[in-house]
Amino acid sequence: MRFGIDTFITDQTMHPAALARAVEERGLDTLMVTEHSHIPVRRETPWAGGPELPPHYYRTYDPFVGLAAAATATSRLRLGTAIALAAQRDVIHLAKEVATLDRVSDGRVILGVGVGWNKEETRNHGIPPGRRGAALDEKLAALKEIWTHDEAEFHGEFVDFDPIFSWPKPLQRPHPPILIGGESRPAVQRLLRFGDGWLPRVKTAPEEIARTRAWLADQGRAVTVTVCGLRADPAEIERFAAIDVDAVTFSLAPFPEASPDASRFLDQVTDAVARFTN
Repeated sequence: MRFGIDTFITDQTMHPAALARAVEERGLDTLMVTEHSHIPVRRETPWAGGPELPPHYYRTYDPFVGLAAAATATSRLRLGTAIALAAQRDVIHLAKEVATLDRVSDGRVILGVGVGWNKEETRNHGIPPGRRGAALDEKLAALKEIWTHDEAEFHGEFVDFDPIFSWPKPLQRPHPPILIGGESRPAVQRLLRFGDGWLPRVKTAPEEIARTRAWLADQGRAVTVTVCGLRADPAEIERFAAIDVDAVTFSLAPFPEASPDASRFLDQVTDAVARFTN
């Protein structure tokens, strides 16, 4: 099992290069960061965490720029998104950004994607909230076309382009692993069609994860499973170790840059995973 950190990187938290070094120095495998392009001031979509949305949701760095800084400060740490809101992004730019990051990091990129929860944010990108799943599916299909063809062409509802040249291609072939977030029926179908791995939420029952993975195997698909959002608690790790998930990550709160709390949490994670790595 691999172990890593998931977090928000913002203009008020630890610099992504310093954070990545700290994660790698402790022997952890992965750094996953989240994405919001913005948060609309007038928002009707409820946040699952409570009535007031914390400021770090609208202060997030662009994930790929932040991970590029992390790449320059590390040599083996896997660098990923959990999740990137790919439905909101221009897919031609996204293909170039991720491929460039994969090149400059020597092939350490993981692309975790999902539809996101904030309908107003999606709408501001010109995507009807009720169609964001369809938009994500189409953009994942187009992304693979761009990465795997010298002359890529795609025609759909949300993406439409005649043959194009687009380099660089990713260093990882045929492309960086694409991890699909979510447990809904459309998310599992998306995983079946496009995913190399699955990002179920930490509250997903291990039995449900095992059932979904078995169903995918029956369809001829073997995917990795990464569970994000754990606490630094060996008992919580054991729940997922018992069903042989491939990786788990621990949620680092967006502590202020000068706070020692981030280092303390990373040390707690190191202690918690010790008996699973020896």
